[in-house]
Amino acid sequence: MSKLVGVPTVGMIGGGQLARMTHQAGIALGVNFRLLAEGQDVSAAQVVRDVQVGDYRDLRTLRTFVAGCDVVTFDHEHVPTEHLHRLEADGVVCRPGPDALVYAQDKGAMRDRLTALGLPCPRYRAVRNQDDLDVVAKALGGWPVVLKTARGGYDGKGVWVIDNAYAGDIGEIFAAGQPLIAEERVDFARELSAVVARSPSGQAIAYPIVESVQRGGVCYEVIAPAPGLPEDRAVEAQRIALRIAGELGVVGILAVELFETRDGRVLVNELAMRPHNTGHWSIDGAVTSQFENHLRAILDLPLGSPRPRAPWTVMVNILGGPYADMHKGFLHCQARDPDLRIHLYGKEVRPGRKVGHVTAYGADLDDVRARARHAAAYLTGEIDE
Repeated sequence: MSKLVGVPTVGMIGGGQLARMTHQAGIALGVNFRLLAEGQDVSAAQVVRDVQVGDYRDLRTLRTFVAGCDVVTFDHEHVPTEHLHRLEADGVVCRPGPDALVYAQDKGAMRDRLTALGLPCPRYRAVRNQDDLDVVAKALGGWPVVLKTARGGYDGKGVWVIDNAYAGDIGEIFAAGQPLIAEERVDFARELSAVVARSPSGQAIAYPIVESVQRGGVCYEVIAPAPGLPEDRAVEAQRIALRIAGELGVVGILAVELFETRDGRVLVNELAMRPHNTGHWSIDGAVTSQFENHLRAILDLPLGSPRPRAPWTVMVNILGGPYADMHKGFLHCQARDPDLRIHLYGKEVRPGRKVGHVTAYGADLDDVRARARHAAAYLTGEIDE
């Protein structure tokens, strides 16, 4: 099939649900979409026509995949930085590029850079070995501390709250040989997220600050906008995210996960340089979704409005449980609530796995939240009425 004149080809590395939803946004924009997937049956590979299956850690595979792509972007942050530098040397446009993406890949590098920029972060230290922990904990204000792998952790993986230098399986963590950092345990009231988009020409937009609620280290619920957040604190959080995007040269979506502390501060927790779970509400709840704005940004098109369509939007993740037949619940949920939006990712149901999400919106927060929670609980079999 010949390529239409002027239509760009976007290559996305990684075949998860973020790629699936980005492809969906790209259909309306008319872009060609290519996918480098981990397997033929992963979430995005089920719906994208142009799929190459291969290992993103192999440079030869990457070079074969990017041939003919106008821009390359990512479903995850795990492509080796040195490979991305090689691709850029070959003339490949990667957005975000490796000089920005390294700060989403390496928490130690991220903390060093943001601290140097004077941005508010938890206190932290690199940890070389188990014997360092007592000294490090003292420098961070005492036990407990949060121990993190510098690379590779997500959804609560690679993160441990420890009460002393010899608690639990600490020895096994160090024996794995991964670089580690320790952070103070922040006394936070809740977790917030600031999602922004930035184009290579420097245009940037900010979505409303949202509140995210975790279950077992996994995002369960997102409320947009964050209820009860003072306007000056919301503006501060947006400014932090926009400054990070500009200082690090991020192109595309940047999600900045934040702690709102009990004494009224906002601290940067994590960065993600791709569409993010805390922005899924925008598919149905904003004028322009995070996925469309990611594509607009990496193609240097004018960015779309992040304005909410309703006073409140609540997104609840569908986390896998004992009930595998999601579609069976559609009849009840859709008949009960015609305004509800259900998104499934084509993933096998496993305990705790994100297999979809539901979104509700409206003028009354309590009603909207109850509707979204009910649907997610019914679809997973937690309730039956």
